[in-house]
Amino acid sequence: MEVEVKLRLPDQLAHQSVSDLLAPLHIKTHLQENVFFDGSNQELSSKYAVLRLRFYDSDSHCVVSLKARASIVDGISHVEEDEEPLDPAIARACVAEPWRLAAVENSRILKRVEDEFEFGGDKGFVCLGGFRNVRAVYDWEGLKLELDETQYDFGTSYEIECESAEPDKAKKLLEDLLTKHGISYEYSKVSKFAIFRSGKLPE
Repeated sequence: MEVEVKLRLPDQLAHQSVSDLLAPLHIKTHLQENVFFDGSNQELSSKYAVLRLRFYDSDSHCVVSLKARASIVDGISHVEEDEEPLDPAIARACVAEPWRLAAVENSRILKRVEDEFEFGGDKGFVCLGGFRNVRAVYDWEGLKLELDETQYDFGTSYEIECESAEPDKAKKLLEDLLTKHGISYEYSKVSKFAIFRSGKLPE
């Protein structure tokens, strides 16, 4: 189970303020492209599962992931997540021709899709599209903070998040940091995938 604190920033100005504040603690920045798949009859999403290919830094590497049974309450997200690497060239071929996902060999995750969700094999995958994300990573107070600028076709959203075994403590630390420096925030209420599927930014 992956547990993350997710705080939504209202605009680019707040995002830049956090970026400036954390700049001395910057580790790296990733350019991510996220592409999602389902069946033509929503065989995965109807069971609260999400299949994703994530490309990093101009296809330097790629991972395929399966998320299931996600929930987010008061800015704390819980989700079952499993991921594994996938050759970027194979992944790009799957984006162009989604049926190729069923032909990927030796993938634990695609085998799970078939076994647990009874989907895959000769059943057709559909590419849902996706979004891009610029993720800056910082080492702060023993936490790995991720500052996101997520670029959808319909707008851009900003978020800061971190994975933690003590999410309430991590959330309090983050809230204190932002409040101390006058940076507005609110609790994230939905996932990036849910925003993508809704076709509009949260109000």
